[in-house]
Amino acid sequence: MKRIASFEVNHDKLKPGMYTSRIDGDVTTYDIRMVHPNAGTYIEPAAGHTFEHLFATFARNSDFSEKIIYCGPMGCQTGFYFLVRDMEAADAIALAQRTMAFIAGYEGGIPGASRVECGNYRLHDLAGAKRLAASMIPVLAGWTEEKLVYEK
Repeated sequence: MKRIASFEVNHDKLKPGMYTSRIDGDVTTYDIRMVHPNAGTYIEPAAGHTFEHLFATFARNSDFSEKIIYCGPMGCQTGFYFLVRDMEAADAIALAQRTMAFIAGYEGGIPGASRVECGNYRLHDLAGAKRLAASMIPVLAGWTEEKLVYEK
C-alpha cells in the first residue's frame, strides 16, 4: 500500500501548533497539534470529545460557517484535524485562535451532548476541554502562515 502523507511527518520533531497537513483542490486539512507526540501525555477522551463539540459548534457558527468541513480528533490523541474549503490560511489561523479562546472561557451546557444528539453522551469533560483550549492560546498567539509548515 502507498504510505499516506501524515505518516511522512517526523513525529519526534512535531511540537504543538497548527500545520498544513495536506491540500486537496479547494480543501485544506490543518493539523492542530495540541500535545507533543509520543511524550506520554495525551488528550483525555472525555476532554477531547467535549472540545470537539465546542470547536465544531463555534466554527460552524462563525463568519466562515460555509467553509467548514470537519473538525475531529486524531486517533493518536495528540490533536485535531480541521478541514476547510476555499479559506485563506490567515483566516483559518484566526478562527482557530478565536475558537480556543471561546472554548477556554465557555460556560454552560455542552452543545449536542444529550442522548439523542450524541453517540457517547456520558463521555464529556468541560473542565478538561477548557484546559486543553487554554493551553493552546499561548501556542497559537502570533502564529503565522509561515509557521504552518512542518519542521523537517
